[in-house]
Amino acid sequence: MISREDIEHRFLTDASWGDAARQPLAGDASGRLYHRLTKNGATAILMNAPPPQENVHSFVVIDQFLCAHGYSAPKIIASDEAAGFLLLEDFGDESFTRILARDASSKTEITLYSSAIDVLRDLHTRPLPNSVATYDEARLAGDAALFVEAWVGQHHADAGYLETAGQTFQNAWCTAWRHATALPYALSLRDYHAGNLMWLGDRSGLRRVGLLDFQDALAAPVAYDLVSLLNDARRDVSPHTERAMIERYLSARGDIAEDAFKAGYAVLGAQRSVRIAGVFTRLARRDGKSQYLAHLPRVWRQIETHLAHPALEHIRQWMDEYAPQHLRCST
Repeated sequence: MISREDIEHRFLTDASWGDAARQPLAGDASGRLYHRLTKNGATAILMNAPPPQENVHSFVVIDQFLCAHGYSAPKIIASDEAAGFLLLEDFGDESFTRILARDASSKTEITLYSSAIDVLRDLHTRPLPNSVATYDEARLAGDAALFVEAWVGQHHADAGYLETAGQTFQNAWCTAWRHATALPYALSLRDYHAGNLMWLGDRSGLRRVGLLDFQDALAAPVAYDLVSLLNDARRDVSPHTERAMIERYLSARGDIAEDAFKAGYAVLGAQRSVRIAGVFTRLARRDGKSQYLAHLPRVWRQIETHLAHPALEHIRQWMDEYAPQHLRCST
């Protein structure tokens, strides 16, 4: 039986990168692995996404869409979709996260985030790719439900209790979803945050923002990627920047009332944050990736901020019963 290492070597040899030096890069919460390859002064990124758990086809489809519309997504140098290998253009190391770690001034944050918002303003004018699924109410609810399974489940082992919690959780969201799904839909890259955005200073305009990690893209309410960007689970975005970026986005939209947008933003913010709380809890408990627990206090602050919106009154009441204050942020 041919090993995955043998398949990888053949893939790289066929792409003329078989003898390149390699350096592992930090991965994400998925099963994908990344290496930077160096050969004759040139670099490229190897994505190793073992099937069937991972599927690179969706990445390829969205990458081609973004490149065709003039955005800075990595050019695909070589691909073997069946085996789960991609060789990609290297955008370097200047992620928004790294730049802001060096310089967290308001000026730098506003500059970077304004560029990211401008990409969204433009992207949301584009027709949707034919292949993307829709982030409808059923999918939104399904993703949020992980919170009950993973986070509530770590505190309560009783199956009957969890079944009741799950049913009442879904009921509590019913009136909230309409605020999100009433917003216009556009392509959402879904993990649109500082860690996945690269600053390409040698490019101009929208192309200065390098886009990564978009294989889970969907058609979603337009507020979703703003929530992803401005309610980053891994870094605090200043309230001033958050307000300014929402205003910057809405200034380009004549079809969305501010109150309607903010209601949808709050619902999607709460949905995304409770899902992330569930994901981080599961990664720690099931996979031993306890480093994600360090982000939970921030995620809970974001949840509580969104719960203050009237559109989430029923979710706030549910949280008071099933996720009381004394348990929040606990591992």
